[in-house]
Amino acid sequence: MSMILSAEALALAEGRHDDPFSILGWHQTPEGGRLVALVPGAEHVWAISRETGAEAELQHVTNGLFAGKWEGGRYRLRARNAQSTWDFEDAYAFGPVLGEIDEYLIGEGTHRRLWQVLGAHVIWHEGIRGVHFAVWAPSARRVSVVGNFNIWDGRRHQMRRRGATGVWEIFVPGLMAGEVYKYEILSADGVVQPLKADPVGFGAEHPPQTASQVRELGLHLWGDGAWIGQRQKMQDIHAPISIYEVHLGSWRRVWDQGGRALSYHELAGQLVDYVVEMGFTHIELLPITEFPFDGSWGYQPIGLYAPTIRHGRPEEFAAFVDAAHRRGVGVILDWVPGHFPTDDHGLRRFDGTALYEHADPKEGFHQDWNTLIYNYGRREVKNFLLANALFWLEEYHLDGLRVDAVASMLYRDYSRRDGEWVPNIHGGRENLEAIDFLKEVNAEAYGGAPGIMTVAEESTAFSGVTRPVHLGGLGFGYKWNMGWMNDSLRYFSRDPIHRRWHHNELTFASSYTYSENFILPISHDEVVHGKGSMLGKMPGDGLQKFANLRAFYAFQWAHPGKKLLFMGQEFAQGREWAHQGALDWHLLDDPLHRGMQALVRDLNKLYRDTPALHWGDCDPSGFDWIEADDAEASVYVFERRAPGADPVVVAANLTPLDRTYRIGLPQAGTWCEIFNSDSGYYGGANWGNLGAIEADEIATTRRPFSAEVYLPPLSVVMFTPA
Repeated sequence: MSMILSAEALALAEGRHDDPFSILGWHQTPEGGRLVALVPGAEHVWAISRETGAEAELQHVTNGLFAGKWEGGRYRLRARNAQSTWDFEDAYAFGPVLGEIDEYLIGEGTHRRLWQVLGAHVIWHEGIRGVHFAVWAPSARRVSVVGNFNIWDGRRHQMRRRGATGVWEIFVPGLMAGEVYKYEILSADGVVQPLKADPVGFGAEHPPQTASQVRELGLHLWGDGAWIGQRQKMQDIHAPISIYEVHLGSWRRVWDQGGRALSYHELAGQLVDYVVEMGFTHIELLPITEFPFDGSWGYQPIGLYAPTIRHGRPEEFAAFVDAAHRRGVGVILDWVPGHFPTDDHGLRRFDGTALYEHADPKEGFHQDWNTLIYNYGRREVKNFLLANALFWLEEYHLDGLRVDAVASMLYRDYSRRDGEWVPNIHGGRENLEAIDFLKEVNAEAYGGAPGIMTVAEESTAFSGVTRPVHLGGLGFGYKWNMGWMNDSLRYFSRDPIHRRWHHNELTFASSYTYSENFILPISHDEVVHGKGSMLGKMPGDGLQKFANLRAFYAFQWAHPGKKLLFMGQEFAQGREWAHQGALDWHLLDDPLHRGMQALVRDLNKLYRDTPALHWGDCDPSGFDWIEADDAEASVYVFERRAPGADPVVVAANLTPLDRTYRIGLPQAGTWCEIFNSDSGYYGGANWGNLGAIEADEIATTRRPFSAEVYLPPLSVVMFTPA
């Protein structure tokens, strides 16, 4: 004990010392060089000089702690017990990795590339290859990294505290990618917390295991330069954007291999091929940030920096994104910065305190989802989330982030009764810290990754969601039009005999269509939790259900706003979506389902190839009603326009009666019927206008010309000048 104070020795051996690097390793003392090693389970320990091979046995102090004089420079250790002898590098022989600038930026909460310094990184350090671990735990008394490499013993790799930043780090020589690990944290009150996964871990074990896994970034060689170069044009408000929303685990399964989900490699072929064939411009992924519970569909993530291992390694996910880009398809990630689950291995009370969340459940707990709410007012938490957004855009070349549950972030009283929420500093209900966070995310994302898009799932009338930050808005590129979705689904689910009384459910959206840059979403949320399938929502007998759904999709594609459809809806899956299985692809053996798929494919092609149908999605000069008031007939007629392009006139007859109807037209001559949802090719009765109509010089409904048009029952038809 003469070389080390007994109290310090005991604290080290018991894992209670808050500065292990001040004792362990080599240190110069007034008595000369001293080497201290903590090797639980060893009976003898020697230091071996790297230069000369000279050995010096260290004296056993207490409980696996060994110490002795050492003037031999760089060293390795050799340990022996009754069972074996082993040589190893001493983690305490290595200096810190994090630099002063990194430490400063982390402490300030402005380290925009946080993932480059926190987490687990395979590096060369002082001539040795190993893994550098760094984690933020400011209230901890001691933090250790544990794994199979140290038999999950928190005494063996106690980490170095980096000043006032709250960051702990250690370089463990000899480790490689693939190692599983967690952090063992001793809280300020002396309680060992449940083992924690790495908040900035880049990989994880297969669920239900919960450890993080060392993964290397940057292994994929990208070949998507052409796509990135044109991305800004492809995602502009005037571009055709048609999104296929996908849950990767249930899109398709390999039934002859136990019903497993597809790998990223298989998805890079099968899913990308299908999306290209169907004419969608983008894939939107339900959250693939690592999550423990399959039933959350990814909306309760724990590994925000890790693509889920369910489909493969990080570099394989990168290859999937690259494959989509090489085929001209964008990839959007459903991103969840609004809440996180309460699992013990996650962020909850990470260092024994409410670190990432609010301590007060009135601010920090979501009653609807039994999840915790990030403390957006804490600079380090805000930095953690903001850097995560940039991480996905930069490391994985993602083209956009769809931000989940924005409404729950904007309002402190979201889904709460009086007395269950804490007002902001002005006494209001707005979550000012979350609003500032969203603005900063959008400003940083658009500034740092040119051409990307951010999309808000926001269901309230909050003003300026898609207005630029510098003009006072939140700065999103697009917003889901939940009002249009709710009204239109309500209308199309009604028996046609009642639709005349609810005519405004399809016209009301035009009063706010251009208040934001909208996406028209028919998402997974509309086909779960007992809501049934899209086909199941439609009224009537079998044929009428299909006719109604064909008309609904045609109306959606013709209406201003970008398009989004959840997987399976494109071929009219008959049952509600279930994440445990796969889509009912066998339905495509039925001509009606195959016809629905063909209809969506043709709508996508028409939408992409026809400027009038997409240019004005977010520009009011691209849309005008021709007939909006004929509730008795349940007929709607409108015009879509684009500069320098032919207009398109759209007519919808949403009753089961066929009609001959005079519609106004903006110019004379022949108009071609370019789309008819009643086409026999789509499973309809094949009634129409024989390919064309002739405009007469008869003014009708504010147009100088008009034509008699045949409108099949429950149909949408479109015309453009010949």
